[in-house]
Amino acid sequence: MTSLETTQAYLAEMIAHPTVSSESNLQLIAWLAERLESAGARCEIFLDPTGTKGNLFATIGPEGDGGIVLSGHTDVVPVADQAWTSDPFAMEERAGRLYGRGSCDMKGFIAACVAMAPVYAAQDSRRPVHFAFTHDEEVGCVGGAALAGALRERGLRPALAIVGEPTEMRIIEGHKGCCEYTARFSGLEGHGSSPDRGVNAVEYAVRYVGRLLELRERLKARAPHGSRFDPPWSTINPGALNGGHAHNVIPGLAEVAWEMRPVRWEDADFVKADLATYVAEELLPAMRAVCPEAAIETEVIGEVAGLEPMEVNAARDLVAELTGFNGAETVPFGTEAGLFQALGMSVVLCGPGSIAQAHKPDEYVSLDQLSQCLGMLENLAPKLTRPPV
Repeated sequence: MTSLETTQAYLAEMIAHPTVSSESNLQLIAWLAERLESAGARCEIFLDPTGTKGNLFATIGPEGDGGIVLSGHTDVVPVADQAWTSDPFAMEERAGRLYGRGSCDMKGFIAACVAMAPVYAAQDSRRPVHFAFTHDEEVGCVGGAALAGALRERGLRPALAIVGEPTEMRIIEGHKGCCEYTARFSGLEGHGSSPDRGVNAVEYAVRYVGRLLELRERLKARAPHGSRFDPPWSTINPGALNGGHAHNVIPGLAEVAWEMRPVRWEDADFVKADLATYVAEELLPAMRAVCPEAAIETEVIGEVAGLEPMEVNAARDLVAELTGFNGAETVPFGTEAGLFQALGMSVVLCGPGSIAQAHKPDEYVSLDQLSQCLGMLENLAPKLTRPPV
């Protein structure tokens, strides 16, 4: 089979594994490891604390530093309540497009990488190529953070990383961070006719959201000069507010799910410090004046630093050489790229498909985009015969 046909076959197999973030990805990780090991890769699987999720880190070529990481996440978002015109977990080809959940985000890139593994193994490589396939990127980059920690503990220092998120094969050198939180409010239930005798958890959750909206406006004035992001400032989005049961009952419980996408980490620190002061000095005293046991607790779902554009970026330069494309852009969505950058690597995003298709019904990747991705990966092969600079 051609490399494109092999990639299609691998992608069909991967889509058939319904690796929604709430479910285990271990069967898919085992299948990927088997494919890579058959090509000559040295594979290691890192399990999460539950033993139901795993990261795969595989290497072809010599041991040591200076390698090139090809990175992708194996988890996908749910399909519940989406109007698909075909089975989301059975790949279907129509008019030059391959449909299925995860086809562009981001199993298409992973399939192309694995299809290229035998080509890399056939090289007289002088620098390693690593395959980093993670779990739970869609729910806070949990697997990527764990893998980055494992690499740091082992002292392994790859030189650069290509994260194959769907960018339509454009080179992306920067994106904002992504922080997700759930704030839970515990008040005191009561009859709606006597609101002063209860602590209305929904009321305090609404006041908390109001503070988030105030902070969102204040962040606009903190936009760094010359910011290349759209919008150029850090953003806040209250994603959900839940609480209460009936019109005439003072709700005792409520929660707010919200996210922040900082341009720089100082903005995240600014928001968290302001909220901590607001909760400690205004909300909690008012709640506990009626009910001493009232509480506000915040769960950190995920805090992932962004990918900072760098003047000197070897990954950007390499991918420009591999693809023939000049220039690099920034995007607003978050990825695992900042985790690799924090390890000292040069990092870019470049992968097949469009973010416009990700997370939606009838998600697809085009055969043309997969072909372009394979072209990039094929052009990488002879680079492995050169020692790292």
